[in-house]
Amino acid sequence: MHIHILGICGTFMGSLAQLAKSLGYRVTGSDQHVYPPMSTQLENAGIEITEGFSVEQLQPAPDLVVIGNALSRGNEAVEYVLNRQIPYLSGPQWLAQYVLKNKWVMAVAGTHGKTTTSSMLAWVLEDCGFKPGFLIGGVPANFGVSARLGESDFFVVEADEYDSAFFDKRSKFVHYQGRTVILNNLEFDHADIFDDISDIQRQFHHLIRTIPSDGQIIYSNQEPYLQETLEMGCWTPTAVLGEDWQVDMLDDAGSEFNVLFKGQNVGTVRWQQTGQHNVMNALATIAAAYHVGILPKDSIQALNTFKGVKRRMEVIAQHNGITVFDDFAHHPTAIKSTLAGVKNSHQYQRVWAVIEPRSNTMRMGVHQSALPDSVADADRVIWFQPRGMNWQLESVTAKSGDKACLFEEIEAIIAHLLKEAKPGDAIVLMSNGGFQGIHGRLAKALTST
Repeated sequence: MHIHILGICGTFMGSLAQLAKSLGYRVTGSDQHVYPPMSTQLENAGIEITEGFSVEQLQPAPDLVVIGNALSRGNEAVEYVLNRQIPYLSGPQWLAQYVLKNKWVMAVAGTHGKTTTSSMLAWVLEDCGFKPGFLIGGVPANFGVSARLGESDFFVVEADEYDSAFFDKRSKFVHYQGRTVILNNLEFDHADIFDDISDIQRQFHHLIRTIPSDGQIIYSNQEPYLQETLEMGCWTPTAVLGEDWQVDMLDDAGSEFNVLFKGQNVGTVRWQQTGQHNVMNALATIAAAYHVGILPKDSIQALNTFKGVKRRMEVIAQHNGITVFDDFAHHPTAIKSTLAGVKNSHQYQRVWAVIEPRSNTMRMGVHQSALPDSVADADRVIWFQPRGMNWQLESVTAKSGDKACLFEEIEAIIAHLLKEAKPGDAIVLMSNGGFQGIHGRLAKALTST
């Protein structure tokens, strides 16, 4: 069977392609923007990639086309598939039908932390001998790949609320039929497809409706929008973070904390991660693992060896006492929590935040008023003004005072950092995209000085 994937280089679709290849199918694909790390993973897996969406790639016709949600009507390849009546599915449909059927699906949903929590959960299962399958929207350092079939009935999936395809506007996670489901948090995001928070709550409630009564929902009592959603109707037992499961912080950074279950101390996490957000990700992971029979002490032991995720506070350069991180944070809440974790680690003299407002929601200006507060823990802030964004960042920069500056060129940002950064500084590059290659360019420039 030949499967062709349109939009193959996104984190979800690229991971799906690797699963299809592992199942023994012939897999090809195409995309408009082909770049690492996903392009490298696909090449290593022996998957042929075409740049662009010409119809020639569909001749002769594949047996099935999987269409990514970034493609829409009017795309040359999409129109060809429809006109020639080539069988097609969305990515979530394919995953549900070909991989998740008859699996114990452990799904991680929420506005923030899905990738990291999914990675933690997959690693806990692996370290405890469960050999899970997984599909994650990033590359967990403990595995080195974003997806695999696994060797057991357990499958961990990052359950995204974004829509499935141009022909299916339901959230991806509705397809997965999760049994153990983590709902990390819920805030307004994805303003390009959701009008308001109630729109997102409606999709989350669709997810809740699919969770069986012998499953479990794990969520935090500090998330009012989630609580409201659950009050719309819930037919599944819950485990509540902050009530059933709690933490006792042993430092400000979040690198050491006790875990309490029903008031009893069940162990201490001492790990490489920082930030209150990661503490909650870990607590959710421990609760989810407990639901499938893993004792908290064993989950904690695994988390103590968790190495993190690529592009989630990943160290990409260290030179002359300056440390450069690559981070995926692109929502004010995530930016704030990440920077607080770095600041509270007390490892650095100054923390630089270098931010590209790249997500559709950011580019629309929805979070504009929350951005100045999101960088409160940074000592220096550099905002990058992308071309084509329909609002200007000057007002955000001004509200951060003298510590913030605004640039429209990557070369200017690098020059400023080379001039101003000092030994002992941490530079956190924050974007959910390629950031015009600043990561490699800055690393090269630093080592050349």
